Amino acid sequence: MTDNEYESIVPYTDEEVVEALGRVSRSPILPIVSKFFFPDEPLSTLRKLLKDIHSTEEFQEVVMYKVVATIIERSTSGFHCDGLENIDRGSTFLAVSNHRDIILDPALVQWMLYANKMPLTEVCVGSNLLEGNKLVADLLRCNRMIKVIRGISARELYLSSQLLSKYIRDTVTSGRSTVWIAQKEGRTKDGRDMTEQGLLKMFDMSGKGSFLDNFDALHITPMSISYEYEPCDIRKARELLISRSRKYVKKKMEDTHSIMLGIKQWKGGVHLNVDKPLTRGEIEMASACDRNDRYQAIRRTLDLRIIRGYKLWKTNYMGYDLMNNSSKYRGLYSEADLEAFKAYTERKLSKVERSLDRDELRKIFWQIYGNPVAARERDLE
Repeated sequence: MTDNEYESIVPYTDEEVVEALGRVSRSPILPIVSKFFFPDEPLSTLRKLLKDIHSTEEFQEVVMYKVVATIIERSTSGFHCDGLENIDRGSTFLAVSNHRDIILDPALVQWMLYANKMPLTEVCVGSNLLEGNKLVADLLRCNRMIKVIRGISARELYLSSQLLSKYIRDTVTSGRSTVWIAQKEGRTKDGRDMTEQGLLKMFDMSGKGSFLDNFDALHITPMSISYEYEPCDIRKARELLISRSRKYVKKKMEDTHSIMLGIKQWKGGVHLNVDKPLTRGEIEMASACDRNDRYQAIRRTLDLRIIRGYKLWKTNYMGYDLMNNSSKYRGLYSEADLEAFKAYTERKLSKVERSLDRDELRKIFWQIYGNPVAARERDLE
């Protein structure tokens, strides 16, 4: 497949980055962005900086590294990572990660890689994020974004998946770049991190060899990101509650608002775990299963790795005890911690319409925090 055949999904070229950043520099929203991320510099300085950038690499080094550093400084109590020794600096791989925040998950991965002098990745992002806000679309595509087409017919989805699969395989196996992709479509909203089996079938679509060779060639590396305070937690709880009674329909610009809330919201501690790549032996065991069971076996392996790599915070243990009306993990937090978390819960609940059932909304909110603990318990059984 030629580069022209990938044209509809590939990141911006350096020439396109120059054009896009020219548009960004003229955006009426830029003053708001500048005030938050570059408060000590005049708007004219940022505009000039954007106009003087000539490549994706330069944009990520000069602008995005500082932007993410500002997010970490202003909205977290610290960002930590373990497992960097599992990354082979001399080879590319397919990073499969849980997904808790629209933008921050991959942005923090890029920041971590850059801070440790490792090559950055290309990032798979849903096409829904590119619709309706040209500024967001330009910024995403300037950050090595691979477009994942959403909201299309079954036939179009098959063709789109085939194209995406070929692009990912070509990008990783050629050594051109590592690729980051979420384990499922959309963010995890209920605290349960589970890999979609369809995603694994998509990876396999472009393989020309055996099941074993197709998956082994991608060097699939599980990643787990966790936030002490879940980005957009009350929005997720609200959506889940509404979805119980009717189809949830997003408002115009809702994704953009969620992006901004995820950036600004206090997140407390943030942790990223990089696990070892799936071994050939693990894939070989899966390949011995029947056709569909093969994908389920790979999925189970990925899920276990991601669950085990997920850092559990006090908020998770408190959420678990509250959702189960128990004191099982009472030794891991204080009474003051619990009262503070209950007060945090009520503050968040007060931000959504009063017509929603408060008791059910509260239960869902606590489940968002408690379900990772329940998943770890099932893992240990």
